[in-house]
Amino acid sequence: MRAFIFPGQGSQAVGMGKALAEASAAAREVFQEVDDALGQKLFALMCDGPEGDLTLTENAQPAIMANAIATLRVLEKEGGVTLAEKASFVAGHSLGEYSALCAAGAFDLATTAKLLKLRGQAMQAAVPVGEGAMAALLGADIDKAEGLAAAAAQGETCTVANDNDPTQVVISGHKGAIERAIEMVKDHGIKRGISLPVSAPFHCPLMQPATDRMAEALGQTTISAPYVPVFANVIAAPVSEPDEIRRLLVEQVTGRVRWRESAIAMRDAGVTHFFEFGGKVLGPMVKRSAGDEVAVTSIISMDDIEAVLKEI
Repeated sequence: MRAFIFPGQGSQAVGMGKALAEASAAAREVFQEVDDALGQKLFALMCDGPEGDLTLTENAQPAIMANAIATLRVLEKEGGVTLAEKASFVAGHSLGEYSALCAAGAFDLATTAKLLKLRGQAMQAAVPVGEGAMAALLGADIDKAEGLAAAAAQGETCTVANDNDPTQVVISGHKGAIERAIEMVKDHGIKRGISLPVSAPFHCPLMQPATDRMAEALGQTTISAPYVPVFANVIAAPVSEPDEIRRLLVEQVTGRVRWRESAIAMRDAGVTHFFEFGGKVLGPMVKRSAGDEVAVTSIISMDDIEAVLKEI
């Protein structure tokens, strides 16, 4: 069994998608459709920067999705394969869950782009710049991370945002609490705490204003049943029913990304091979979580696509 997986924020880079678009009309069509949906030249920003503008959450989220979906579309159109035939599940990390849902037909491409643009704007606006922060805890399992977050909170918000794999957990909350947590890592048996260059404290209760905006937007959005089940971030379990998908996407804004548990659950459900579209961040996390018994393939370039078509 195979799972198609889709990366989250942080996987953006100037130049993303450029070579793919030069090589494939299918990719160019995806980037043009996203540009048209958003009324902006997002693909030009992806190709040429500036990096600071691409990194803005409202641009990075739809850009990462567009790049991932373009990669999938090229695989499907050049190779004559379909996700419904080749994948048993889809999943994505944070915004990547929207990419996964788009890939599986729950959202059309234009709708996905608009939702992610709004999601980025809502997340950025939820907390004034400078009041929130996030940090990656290296050499931390979930129990150590939760203990550290509780100790560092001291009346402020400090919670686990991303349970990525057995060695990496991300915390999110008020800037002061995150700074205290970084200073306290050694006391909790954690190797290192690194402040992340993010513009807002994602996946924590401070994002509640963004939750409200996404609840309104998703409430007005038609969601189709996906071709294959999607493993939802907040429950690390497969869902297919549109109303449940909607509810879990709303919860995801403030909820924990349970990626480690998702990787293990997909393996336990029978997945032996994970294909990451448009990035190479999730694959190593999957291997560290699900173990050497699963295979991971990153698909970014035309060469990657051609290699996959020989084995899939």
